[in-house]
Amino acid sequence: MFTKGNLLTKTRKLVNGLAKAKPVWLKAMEMSPPPVFPRAEKKVERICLPEDVYINKFYKKHPESLHEDPIKISDFDPTPSRIFGQRVLELMEQGVNEQDAIDVADTEYRLQKKSKKKAYKRLKEIAKLRGTKPPPNPYPSAVKEIQAEERKYVQDRFFNPRILEIVDKLKEQQAAEMLDRGRPGGGL
Repeated sequence: MFTKGNLLTKTRKLVNGLAKAKPVWLKAMEMSPPPVFPRAEKKVERICLPEDVYINKFYKKHPESLHEDPIKISDFDPTPSRIFGQRVLELMEQGVNEQDAIDVADTEYRLQKKSKKKAYKRLKEIAKLRGTKPPPNPYPSAVKEIQAEERKYVQDRFFNPRILEIVDKLKEQQAAEMLDRGRPGGGL
């Protein structure tokens, strides 16, 4: 097949088939051919960790966690779902059956989440009593983080003169199209 092979083998075939004149570099390349790298013959297998089964069960139980607990590449702390999966495996190693281990890990996750929310609520109360600005939420949802980043662009569309010019031009074009449709002989 034409797509198989490297430059050297393809050029040899073309030269031997008299489809191409022999290039100057062919002899030198035959003497010291380029390295051939092995190719994967089959598909690369997906890496699956032992706790992945329980991580999927965690996301089925807590679908909101998909958005609230994004994976941060630069973060060293594992996500709550990974902690959940590791805890289930740890409990199962201690002799607890699978369903009980899932229930215990789920209870621990809910208690931890509840205590974090309670601690932040208390921090806000203390800031209010002191008359200071409350601290930023240490556990914001991913959706709210994305919305905060996009907020400046959303506001920009109302005040940026360049964007307002584009909107005015679009309105003029739309008005002209409406006039053309209404005229006899214009449009359809």
